[in-house]
Amino acid sequence: MTRNRLDQSTSPYLLQHKDNPVHWWPWVPDALETAKREGKPILLSIGYAACHWCHVMAHESFESEDIAALMNEHFINIKVDREERPDIDHIYMSALHALGEHGGWPLTMFLTPDAKPFWGGTYFPPTDRYGRPGFPRVLREIARIFHDVPDKVASNATAILGHLEQVAQGRETAGARELPDLRLVADVVGKLASVVDPIHGGIQGAPKFPQFSFFWLLWTGAMRLGDATARQAVLTTLTHICQGGIYDHLAGGFARYSVDERWLVPHFEKMLYDNALLVSLMTEVWRETKDPLLEVRVRETVGWLLEDMRLPGGAFASSYDADSEGEEGKYYVWQRAEIMEILGADDGTLFCEAYDVTAGGNFEGSNILNRLMQPELGDAADEQHLAALRARLLARRRERVAPGFDDKVLADWNGYAIAALARAGRAFEEPTWVQAAEAAFAFIRRELGNVDGPLLGHSWREGRCTTSGVASDYAAMIEAAIALHEVTGAAEPLAHARAWVDVLEDRFKHEAGGYAQSDREAADLIVRMRSARDDATPNANAIMVGALVRLFSMTGEPTYLERARSVAEAFVGELWVNVSAHTGLLAALVELEQPAHIVVVGQGEGADRLLRAAVEGSFPGAVVQRAPDVQSLARGTAIGEAGRQSETSSAIALVCVGPTCAPATTSPQALSELLSRLRRG
Repeated sequence: MTRNRLDQSTSPYLLQHKDNPVHWWPWVPDALETAKREGKPILLSIGYAACHWCHVMAHESFESEDIAALMNEHFINIKVDREERPDIDHIYMSALHALGEHGGWPLTMFLTPDAKPFWGGTYFPPTDRYGRPGFPRVLREIARIFHDVPDKVASNATAILGHLEQVAQGRETAGARELPDLRLVADVVGKLASVVDPIHGGIQGAPKFPQFSFFWLLWTGAMRLGDATARQAVLTTLTHICQGGIYDHLAGGFARYSVDERWLVPHFEKMLYDNALLVSLMTEVWRETKDPLLEVRVRETVGWLLEDMRLPGGAFASSYDADSEGEEGKYYVWQRAEIMEILGADDGTLFCEAYDVTAGGNFEGSNILNRLMQPELGDAADEQHLAALRARLLARRRERVAPGFDDKVLADWNGYAIAALARAGRAFEEPTWVQAAEAAFAFIRRELGNVDGPLLGHSWREGRCTTSGVASDYAAMIEAAIALHEVTGAAEPLAHARAWVDVLEDRFKHEAGGYAQSDREAADLIVRMRSARDDATPNANAIMVGALVRLFSMTGEPTYLERARSVAEAFVGELWVNVSAHTGLLAALVELEQPAHIVVVGQGEGADRLLRAAVEGSFPGAVVQRAPDVQSLARGTAIGEAGRQSETSSAIALVCVGPTCAPATTSPQALSELLSRLRRG
């Protein structure tokens, strides 16, 4: 029976399309078998719930009876949520790149009945415009070529699949050199810092993305390699992100990116991963600078995460849509008259001056709240007054029709949030944040875990875990477990981290080295992709290099350090081909070459003061732990040996960078000075 089959999905994105006249299938074996049986090409459409242009194409084409009729006549139509199946998205987005096209969503790919891609694009309008062919014309021409020129289709499919297999195997980077040493990493950091906009921050030009991995590398270069230009590039970027329109000044939280070079006009969707990663970066920078703006933004963003994104049970939802009432950004923008009516003449005028609100608007006749004109915070009394005014506006805004909410739980995105909350909770001395991290960790273990072993699922909604875990789930949750173990000292998270590492080794290890995105039992994929390239979220292989180094520091087991180096070396070829696309891996190489481990040993107020000094300054990638006594320190590590050589019953701090350990100290001031020297050494 031909019909739309998305009504049984749990994905909010797929459910958005359940009433389309298109005979959509989810990505299931029956869909692929039907394509083979009927000899029809597959039209694969990939998007996500918060995607504005996905909504546009849906309204223009997928809700059209005429266009749907063409799709149903000529194709087996499959709809995929890229957040629910990142492995599928990775394959077919890579295929689009192989065709020389820029990526983006909605992704529209045409496949042979055995799921091999032969042509594709992104958004197609319903008629010829924007320099793009109309979707009906595309559908007719692809159907004609598939039936009339099968040799061309087969040739394209073979070439694209061959390219994907080469990428996965790393064959296109034969003759690669060795991993860069710290001198070369420092040189790369210097070159990358020079492409940051010196006025507005972010990479020069527009659009601008937060790009966590890029700026984490620059901050690592600033703190551990002494690059002052990189330091300033990060500070300028964070200041403008925090005061720009990309930040939600009323409720907290950041939008996905800015369409302009000033960070004024956001693409209004708000994603869990951006906010979790920015909390991590801002916390690390605040530890060094104590910038009050960063503290305010961390506190507000964590408040938004806990208030608006946390679900019953403790896990975090995925995103808020860009659109409401069919219009992008309508929920967030303001008219000056409305603000004046709510706040009154005096307060309204004050607020409008502070937040760049004018009668004519700063964006298409409306106003996006921002403080870019004067990014420095005012005195405490002024800021407190503005906060009260913002609360009144937020109360009014909550009366509007809210954007769509994607409440599915993703293991990897929750992993980023757990690690961010745990480390921010320690840095800002907010134990409730750490407790929130623990609750989310328990939810993932309970609802997306496997009672019979350490396997993880990827996506959960409405009581159902719908997809198997991918490498990014394991990597992010390993990092989350490490963060919780560091901060709380609890043994259970460390045990989970070790078990998940074993799963990666057993099920995700790629024959060319490193970890594939999908496990070896993923039978519905045409190729197991493998990469260490940066994306909007950190790459699993880059995460694992640093995580394995930290596990070595914690346990003293040399296997972890050996695995970290093996993973890094597996991508040395593609790293040298495109250094700027591997900033996450480069930052992890600093940790690999100079593992940093700080342990406070002892109990009582003396140990408390030492721990505060240990986390006061930024030391990216360093393990910072507390131990009750030297006997509990892991044998086989430099820190363990240094502890056993210390003959004192007082609270002490031990610091090792690489194989070199400083003498134990009992003085918080001496510890701070030591860490400052080591960071910039």
